[in-house]
This record gives sequence, structure tokens and C-alpha cells, in this order.
Amino acid sequence: MDFKKIIIVGGGPAGLAAAIEANRCGIAPKDILILERDRELGGILNQCIHAGFGLHMFGEELTGPEYAGRFIDEVRARGIGYLCDAMVLSISAEREVAFVSPTEGFCRVKAGAIVLAMGCRERTRGALNIAGSRPAGIYSAGTAQRYVNINGYLPGKRVVILGSGDIGLIMARRMTLEGAKVLRVCELMPYSGGLPRNIAQCLDDFDIPLYLSHTVTGIHGKERLEGVTVAKVDDDRRPIPGTEEYIECDTLLLSVGLLPENELTKEAGIVLDRITGGAQVDQSMQTSMPGVFACGNVLHVHDLVDFVTKEAYRAGASAARFTAEGAAPAGKMLPTAGKSGVRYVMPQKLDANGTLDTDTALFFRVDNIYRDKYVVLSVDGVEVIRTKKRFLEPGQMETVKLNDTAIAAIRAGSAVTVSLE
Repeated sequence: MDFKKIIIVGGGPAGLAAAIEANRCGIAPKDILILERDRELGGILNQCIHAGFGLHMFGEELTGPEYAGRFIDEVRARGIGYLCDAMVLSISAEREVAFVSPTEGFCRVKAGAIVLAMGCRERTRGALNIAGSRPAGIYSAGTAQRYVNINGYLPGKRVVILGSGDIGLIMARRMTLEGAKVLRVCELMPYSGGLPRNIAQCLDDFDIPLYLSHTVTGIHGKERLEGVTVAKVDDDRRPIPGTEEYIECDTLLLSVGLLPENELTKEAGIVLDRITGGAQVDQSMQTSMPGVFACGNVLHVHDLVDFVTKEAYRAGASAARFTAEGAAPAGKMLPTAGKSGVRYVMPQKLDANGTLDTDTALFFRVDNIYRDKYVVLSVDGVEVIRTKKRFLEPGQMETVKLNDTAIAAIRAGSAVTVSLE
């Protein structure tokens, strides 16, 4: 059986960054293997031709392919091994990775450490239970994005978009620029799921209306979509009788959320977080399985790829350290939790005996729109960090960086909470 010090599952922005950082930390290029199931490296960024990537990492606006290209070029320049068209089938507790590819056939490779970087997938129509038949013209927003940006196909001419996630907002603009008429964007929640800049640049700039607290309740058409029924919803997100409206359209795009791609993780027996859908990790990005690390959208869905990269750097460095030093002695683990408006906190646990420094950050999302709130980090109920935030919303990920006071409290404490006041 072949052996690699580090195997990285996924060749998107997270996997590429983790491989580069592992190499920087002393792992030889020949001892690293990236396994990517697509035909080329880069992941979802290959179809994201809009600008807005790299502002934090590079201080400039790049398109998705430009951002990915910088990491692909560095991986190749360093001589780091990678294999495309490689589908990983399983991961064992002994860190054996089974995969299949057209060139290599079926293979098993033993790893010193594994980094999970499989990204995320879109929720489909099947998760929504919308009444109606199954006509052509219904796509997830990401699928439509691939058709337009990669294949050069326009999915339709009169478009309704359900969901105001960032992909849906970006596709509203993209479809308009390609000549389609985007009639409206409907959002079930009373707030948008996308970044404020995308609402401004993709909807407001093109006079595309956003209907909050609205959803699609019916699909009409047999061979091709002919129209949809849209209704307003109440506080319990149930359609309000009498508010139904029929909209004639030939295309419905679904932007109804992203889910971490964690079938491999689940089958390996790694503990998952019930809210994020990703693995539970500590500050080194290590999962419940020693020597297996996770980063990027497979861990929790990010709003900016720059944060994915920073997280992947930490995972790559931690994997390199694990291969050199082995498993660290079991330390005191402090669970993290969100309350009073904070939906989840990641990492879900902190190793009090592990690497804690002022570069360590806790990521979180809120459960509603809030204005003029304090973000409070507490250890065993005692406040250690308080930060004023003028505006918080679910579509934007927030962070709390640890300071020396917080680190000292965590080393002596037993539980960490992040809350709003």
C-alpha cells in the first residue's frame, strides 16, 4: 500500500491552500497528494467569473478563476502532487483513503494525516416540497451559473429566483447581463441570506425587486415551466391564504442554501455539528478522529473565500505538525456555544493545552438582523471580551479574535460562550 504524509481530499481553494501551507511547514512536495474529483483544480471558483475575491488575502479584487489560479500556480511551482478525476470512496480510522480514477484505477493510500476540503453542495428542489409537476426550467442557482459561465447556455428568458443567498443574487445580475428578465427574487425569511454588497450590486443596481417573507407555493407547466405561484408567509413561515400571485416565467432558480459535503465524513464516523452540518473541530481544525482535519465549506459555509484560505492554512499547518509529532496528549477540551442571538460557534471546542494565540479566532453567525449590539465572549459565565457591532445579519459571518486575557481564562476554564447583548 502506498503512503503519503498528507492526503488532501478536494482541490478547491481550501485544499490548495492547505497543501501549500503543509509544504511551507516542511512536508516535501512528493509526500503531499491532493485528490480532486473534477477534471481540473480550482473547485467552484472556476465558474465564479465575477469579481470580489481576494480583498482580504491580496488587497485587490479578483475573479474566482484568478483567485484559484494563484494557488494552482503555486501548487504546481512547488511540485505538490495532485490527481484530478479522482473520486474518494472512503476514509478509515487508520487514515486509509480509498479512491478511484480513470488513470490509476482503484487505489488505497495510507496517510500520516488527512485534510478534508470537499466544499459544499446546494439544497435541491426535493428539500422544499413545492407542489407541482417536474417541468424543464427549474435549476439550482449554481447549476445555472455553470451553464452560463462554463457551457455558454442561457437557461431561460423570464426568471424567478427563490432564495436570496449570494449565488442567487449573483445569478440575478448575471442572467440580466445575458439578456434575461429577472422578474423578482423571493426570500422566505424576513431578511436576505446574502451579503449587503451583493444586494446593492446585483439587485438594486439592476432594479430587480426583492420580496422578503415570500415563497414559491406552486409550479405550473408540464414539459416546460410556464409559471409559479408566489405567496407571502407569516411569522411561522407558512403561506398566508389570499396573498397568492401567479407569475408567468420559463425559469425558476433555487438559491435555498448550501450544505457541507460530508458524506465521507459521516461514513468515517467523525462527529458532525447538528447546526453547521460540518465536522466538530478544535482550534487546530482537527476533527474527532485524530490526524483528520477539516477546513473550508465542508466545515461550515463561508461568505468569503479569503476566510476559507486562512482556515485552510491553519489546517495544513496542523496536519504537518501531526505528521511530525504524532497525536498530542489528551488535553482539557472546552466546548464553545452560542446563545442570545448567536446561532453557532466554530470551532466547537478549544484544546486548553493546545496552540492558543492571538491569531486564534472564533467564527459565528447570528440568527436574525441586529443593530447596535455588543458581542460578548465569556468563559464560565465571566466576560473576557466585549466588542460593539453596529450591524449583524445571518448572511455575514462574524469573528472574535482571542486576546491574552481570553487565552488565560480559557486555559483555566471549562466552557466558552459567545452571545449578544
